[in-house]
Amino acid sequence: MSQRSERRGIHVDQSELLCKKGCGYYGNAAWQGLCSKCWRDEYQKARQRQIQDDWALAEKLQREEEAAYVSSHSSSQTQPPQSHSQHSLATFSKFEEKKTNEKTRKVTTVKKFFSPSSRTAPKKVPPEKEREKEKEEKLPGRRESHGENLLRDLKGIFTQPWEMSSPTEALVSRLRESHEAKTPSPSITRQSSIETDRVSRDFVEFLKTLHKPGREIHKHSRAFIDSMGNKKQDLSAEELSECVQDFYQGMSDRLLNHFKGSSEKVDRVMDQVEKYIMTRLYKSVFCPETSDDEKKDLATQHRIRALHWVTIQMLCVPVEEEIPEVSDSVVKAITDIIEMDSKRVPRDKLACITSCSKHIFNAIRVTKNEPASADDFLPTLIYIVLKANPPRLQSNIQYITRFCNPSRLMTGEDGYYFTNLCCAVAFIEKLDAQSLNLSPEDFERYMSGQASPRRQDDPAGWPQSGSRVNPVLTQIQHNLSVLSSLEKRQQQVIEGAQSLEAELTEWQESVAREVQEILERYPLDIKPRASAIDAENVENDRLPPPLQPQVFAG
Repeated sequence: MSQRSERRGIHVDQSELLCKKGCGYYGNAAWQGLCSKCWRDEYQKARQRQIQDDWALAEKLQREEEAAYVSSHSSSQTQPPQSHSQHSLATFSKFEEKKTNEKTRKVTTVKKFFSPSSRTAPKKVPPEKEREKEKEEKLPGRRESHGENLLRDLKGIFTQPWEMSSPTEALVSRLRESHEAKTPSPSITRQSSIETDRVSRDFVEFLKTLHKPGREIHKHSRAFIDSMGNKKQDLSAEELSECVQDFYQGMSDRLLNHFKGSSEKVDRVMDQVEKYIMTRLYKSVFCPETSDDEKKDLATQHRIRALHWVTIQMLCVPVEEEIPEVSDSVVKAITDIIEMDSKRVPRDKLACITSCSKHIFNAIRVTKNEPASADDFLPTLIYIVLKANPPRLQSNIQYITRFCNPSRLMTGEDGYYFTNLCCAVAFIEKLDAQSLNLSPEDFERYMSGQASPRRQDDPAGWPQSGSRVNPVLTQIQHNLSVLSSLEKRQQQVIEGAQSLEAELTEWQESVAREVQEILERYPLDIKPRASAIDAENVENDRLPPPLQPQVFAG
């Protein structure tokens, strides 16, 4: 009994939802607790530092290899002519193997952590210069060192920090050249879906109201979609996100200059741009093959399935599902969180989360007869997620994080509800016996399926340590309880029908009595109907004979 009386609910300080930099915006677990703005600043600083470090590493390797080459060449001249070629080949083979391993280890790390968006477009070399370069490389006694190879690879990855242009502009320039040299990808030229065509038409109709800026927005959006479509398989999920966010930032800056700082108009246009772009890119950027989103989805689904035994009382959820309105709100909340996976636009997915959260607040308000608090909301959201087990939950969260307009995630109710959903998922992943106020032994037995918790309406309360409950018996008890509830509801319906039948009978009798009273008060005097004059009646012999036609001669 003391365990139940000391139960504590799930509490998260609202300050923990904000950015760790103290900027006042909402943070995100995917950004290490930072908001999108602070995360991008930190990412850019880290990338610049890494670029400088790798340039220094490349120059160091080049110097070492050049010195080693000169040393091996000078030592080979002192060897006898017969063994000169063999010794030189053996020495250089060992040196090449050592440096190749070092190059593979370090350059692979560079390519893994750095975005191709920072590359500049490769300069086109005339055919004459290419042939001259090939001749120089084929000259005897000239072997390109590994340091030069490494520098050439690094120059293909990034430029000098002071020569870097906008990552998006560099990517678009490079991809435009690639697009001119190659045939369009089949995935780009195939017939678009009905939804994509509808969104494209709506986007064009919306841009017509903007006149000249609308044409520029459509032009830049189409160019960006084409560039992303040509190189979508070469970029990681983080690089795709960086390109999209760079495009959002550039487009937003242009719109702010055009609308002279009107943020409402800019937000309205950016919503349409996001809808158009992400609808077209959805299949290539949602759960990409280069990410581990699918693996996280499976792990989260298995975790939620293993926690199917968690009850509403364990989480201290202030909701009574026996109330019809509360039960209806819970069902709608579950439907909204599941429907999130069917949406393509990040803003629409956020709308599903917001709608789910509002239904949760309504269920808490009806149960408590007072406005819901944040401490009541988070446990209820966790319960809804456990009960719904939404498909591809991690992929949807990552998709929103990577490609949603950052202003929506940093402020407003959408950002608040999304941050709480991320907290709920993180809590589910770390859920333990202490979180549910259970003993470690009971928690392990429930997770393994050896036992299940007893019903909370049982007078025995929480299961004691060491008790074993047959899951089949628990299900039978649940079914019996449901049947009993249905029987009570059926009895109420029958009683209501009988009451209605008695009222109808009484009403019919009262109407009949009133009609009879009126007939007795005002009796009907029915008179015989008069016969027509020309009818064949023997009693009409007193009538004069009918007139006969007469003929006059003359």
